[in-house]
Amino acid sequence: MRVHYVMHASFEVPGFIDQWAEAQGHLYSGTHVYEGQPLPDPGDVDFLIVMGGPQSPLRLDAFPYLRDEINLVAKVISHKKPVIGFCLGSQLIAEALGAQTCRSPEKEVGIFPVHSTLAGTKDPILRGFPAEFDALHWHHDMPGIPDGAVLLARSAGCPHQAFRFGDRVYGFQFHMEPTAESIKPLLQNGESDLAPSRYTQTAAAILSSDFGSMNARLAQVLDALAAFAPRRDGIR
Repeated sequence: MRVHYVMHASFEVPGFIDQWAEAQGHLYSGTHVYEGQPLPDPGDVDFLIVMGGPQSPLRLDAFPYLRDEINLVAKVISHKKPVIGFCLGSQLIAEALGAQTCRSPEKEVGIFPVHSTLAGTKDPILRGFPAEFDALHWHHDMPGIPDGAVLLARSAGCPHQAFRFGDRVYGFQFHMEPTAESIKPLLQNGESDLAPSRYTQTAAAILSSDFGSMNARLAQVLDALAAFAPRRDGIR
């Protein structure tokens, strides 16, 4: 299986996703759009993963390459291949499905509880999650919820924390992919985001968190979505 990620900043990396792809033996590649690298042909992608980043779909004038990324997401979805996005990635998926990004009621930066909706507790993939679980948040914006999508989770500071479209497209405003090591560059480069607010933690509090549990939940999601990817001769 050909897994492809799109990365938006050098300091916001796939983290645990790298470990998962290597352990599963998948063909694994990525595009660093902030360096001007070209996006892949949608036919060359079996499973698309869209990472977070400091950009905003509310500023497409400042980040015009996001338009091409939205088009890629739309094409991969139309080919009925699995797509998952985190933070900015979830917003780009929603944009590809016709829902505009909006400002979150609260800035959230840190480890805070996520609450499953009733639909989330019954979701084919997320129903194994606790009704309330901790996740990393690092955002000012949130995705709109596309027509036909199902809202799966919310938090005290953000009503749109997760959604599903169809059976193989998931957007997560929160993060499960950072590891205890991969979070460090984000903390160093995002220091200004740690200015105190109602839902902002210190770097020390974030570093002391249980990333292993977050990564285990993400493994469950990735394994389930990988089952929807097309199988190719000679490619696992």
